[in-house]
Amino acid sequence: MISLVVLISGGGSNVRSLLEAAEDAEYPARVVAIGADRDAPGFEHAEAFGIPTFTVPFTSFPNREAWGAALLDQVRLWDADVVILSGFMRLLPPGFVDALSPQLINTHPAYLPEFPGAHGVRDALAAGVRQTGASVIIVDNGVDSGPIIAQERVAIEPDDTESSLHDRIKRVERQLLVQTVLDIANNTVNLQELSDR
Repeated sequence: MISLVVLISGGGSNVRSLLEAAEDAEYPARVVAIGADRDAPGFEHAEAFGIPTFTVPFTSFPNREAWGAALLDQVRLWDADVVILSGFMRLLPPGFVDALSPQLINTHPAYLPEFPGAHGVRDALAAGVRQTGASVIIVDNGVDSGPIIAQERVAIEPDDTESSLHDRIKRVERQLLVQTVLDIANNTVNLQELSDR
């Protein structure tokens, strides 16, 4: 059984998928805490499943490094095997990433290395491509540039809006994340080996 800390900034639909998966006694991972950089709506999932939460507001610190150090202190309190960024919209300072990677993973709404950055869905639509995707990666100090753990293609429909496309990508993202955590727990994915390649 592995333990997870999940960091969110918004609605937390991915973390809900993990919480639901963990209701199955056979699923070999448990979320031990959910953290955020603000009072995130996704905390309602934590409340529904009885999971502790913590908030480390970015605006409470003089710079990114000080905030990152405080966030790292909070995360380390839970002694998690893997830390997951799930819709976490703050750029993490190198000190935080270096302390946790490769046990630090992220979901991204594009088929990386296509469309990295905060607007992957919008950028895919603007590019006029026929497909995009969802990815789960190990976090490094680049922008969505870490080793890819899992990814899947998602077709772009002619009438797609950013919202409709993102909704379909999120469904794939949730499945990928639940499966990736299962693979890590079962040692069919080795994060250190992926990181060393």
